[in-house]
Amino acid sequence: MQEYAGAMMQYFHWYMPADGTLWKQLEESASTLAQVGITSIWLPPAYKGAGGEHDVGYGIYDLFDLGEFDQKGSIRTKYGTRREFIEAINAAHGAGLRVYADIVINHKLGGDRLEEFQATPYNPQNRNEPIGELQTIRAWTHFQFPGRKGKYSRLEWHWWHFNAADHNALDEDKDAVYLFEGKDFDQDVDMGKGNYDYLMGNNLDFNNPDVQKEIFYWGEWFLDTTNIDGFRFDAAKHVKISFFVDWFNHMRKYAGRDLFAVGEYWSKNHDALKNFIERTGGNILLFDMHLQQNFVTAGNQGNSYDLRNIFDNSLVKEYPAIAVTLVNSHDIQPLRPLESVVDNWFKPLAYALILLRRDGYPCIFSADYYGAQYKGMGKDGKEHEIWIDSHRWMIDKFLEARRTFKHGDQYDYFNNPDCIGWTRTGNDDHPGGMAVIMSNGDDGYKEMETTSPNTTYIDLTEQINMNVVTNRDGRGEFHCKAGSVSVWIPKKIKS
Repeated sequence: MQEYAGAMMQYFHWYMPADGTLWKQLEESASTLAQVGITSIWLPPAYKGAGGEHDVGYGIYDLFDLGEFDQKGSIRTKYGTRREFIEAINAAHGAGLRVYADIVINHKLGGDRLEEFQATPYNPQNRNEPIGELQTIRAWTHFQFPGRKGKYSRLEWHWWHFNAADHNALDEDKDAVYLFEGKDFDQDVDMGKGNYDYLMGNNLDFNNPDVQKEIFYWGEWFLDTTNIDGFRFDAAKHVKISFFVDWFNHMRKYAGRDLFAVGEYWSKNHDALKNFIERTGGNILLFDMHLQQNFVTAGNQGNSYDLRNIFDNSLVKEYPAIAVTLVNSHDIQPLRPLESVVDNWFKPLAYALILLRRDGYPCIFSADYYGAQYKGMGKDGKEHEIWIDSHRWMIDKFLEARRTFKHGDQYDYFNNPDCIGWTRTGNDDHPGGMAVIMSNGDDGYKEMETTSPNTTYIDLTEQINMNVVTNRDGRGEFHCKAGSVSVWIPKKIKS
């Protein structure tokens, strides 16, 4: 069974300022992040979006514009210029960090010219149900990239490079997904809404030879340009699985080195996730949204939640080798459509559960690490001001424990609904191991075994000011505060 020694950080959130400084921030902070135990960085989409310098990056306009050309009202992207992007990656590599790029190849937005062609409207909630006849529509499907003027790629995109869109300039008020004449929705996708091939904007037709050739060529160009170490695939459930497999295998072969990949596949359907895992041969990891949902429920229910069930239905429990575990992300942070917020009091417990256990590849959210303050529109149509507290001090403690003491066998003590714990036994290079205990109710304690006899342990979180000395069998009574988590490490070999 694979055990991930490192930890990933998602180095952005949705509402961060559009001041073009993110790449510079990463260049300056790369060494510090590596020193505290971050081993890889997941960066936001670096390509020009339809919103120019204000675009978060998922409204992709031009994959070849990394903040180099005057398009969509700006040269830079929300995060900086191409030169700053490359310099940030080089700084991260220099600090020993791996860099993962967010890959958005499902759709395009912000076309330069309208085109007129035939399409059939379908029910947006059931893409198997036509709601009209084949008709003439006008859509923004001609992408000329006038600022780039053919540099890097001469392909101009037209309506036949896509299979669907949700906008018709001839009928602005109609709510429909228009399937273009001669096209079909891909079947090798998630079956949400009948068929979830279409997500937004102009949906790429991966059966078109020009599209296939261009996306493969772009991948090679992007690897050559950036030297990144892996990918986070956006909208994985909307792109046909076979294309991901073929594209990723080609990129690995082209790079001549191992590349990492994780897919964004938000689904409560276990069969759909299982199908993706089997079809990709376990080579593309998935974010563990089921575990994150358990964290949300546990935080909301407080001491009535049974902590023994915290890993129920999770990917990390069933498929530990392909699970990227997380507490928060840009997709689910407050005010996002998929908002799924872990209560603030439970976040330290949740981060302990992903950073200090054997299984899964943990991902730390930058807003939980640095804190964040922003405004945005809520589902009620009103503007809200959001504060996300920084948990940096505690996360750094967990990263310290992960580097130094998360070794050896793992013994679980999940025998109480409001207080659970586990130990790691350590190894010859990392003796003593550690003991982790948490409670969602009153002050808690457990007798647990570290296999290190007559060893003195202290609470790394500094919440309990006492020593625990194990007996000759390596067992000790470890404590934690109410609604909190404590991490006990050997006193004499504190990192």
